Amino acid sequence: MLMNFFLLLFQTPELEMNEEPAMESDNILSVLLDSGLLSMVIVAILFVLFIVGLYIFVERYTTIKAAGAEDQGFMDRIRMEISSGNMANARALCATTDSPVARMVDKGLQRIGRPLRDIDAAVENVGNLEIFRLEKGLSTLASIAGAAPMIGFFGTVTGMISAFYEMSTADNITPDVLAGGIYSALLTTAAGLFIGILAFVGYNLLVASVERVVYKMERSTTEFMDLLQEPG
Repeated sequence: MLMNFFLLLFQTPELEMNEEPAMESDNILSVLLDSGLLSMVIVAILFVLFIVGLYIFVERYTTIKAAGAEDQGFMDRIRMEISSGNMANARALCATTDSPVARMVDKGLQRIGRPLRDIDAAVENVGNLEIFRLEKGLSTLASIAGAAPMIGFFGTVTGMISAFYEMSTADNITPDVLAGGIYSALLTTAAGLFIGILAFVGYNLLVASVERVVYKMERSTTEFMDLLQEPG
């Protein structure tokens, strides 16, 4: 996918009919091979960052989506069990429900009989742990969003230095030679920007998803604490 993008982005346009082409159109692989070892290493690093960022986004998106899946009847069943005094059934329901809210409610049920302040603190601690789990890997994705363009720009700077050095030692400099050197050097910047933009957008989408889950957790916590304060 990434290589196809670059192929379309950088492929040399065909000249008009009846016009002799000045040079043969290069594909992305030949340009990369001609750009030097350092540029190849930088592109390889960017490709690894792309794979890592894609994995983090897909894995976190599925995890956060599952955590935010709301069971409309969960709190109603918890309310019914607590009202009837069946704490064991309420905890069993939490154990069979794989969600942050269920684990927070289960921790609160374990503290039944203690002051409400202690119960609220225990539930809040579990909530903080759940948020930490949801945000796992997001800092890495943010780092990729910031580092990829810089790595790509570094490759372009070193490529331009190499290109201009070769031009300074060449006997015959033509516009095609100048354009080819710049063309190769800009490859890493384009790759870095492409990966950085995708990582930046993915990071913000995941952050927004986590905030929605946190809102549901806070709402359920408030409902649970209100339930404990109802007269028995």
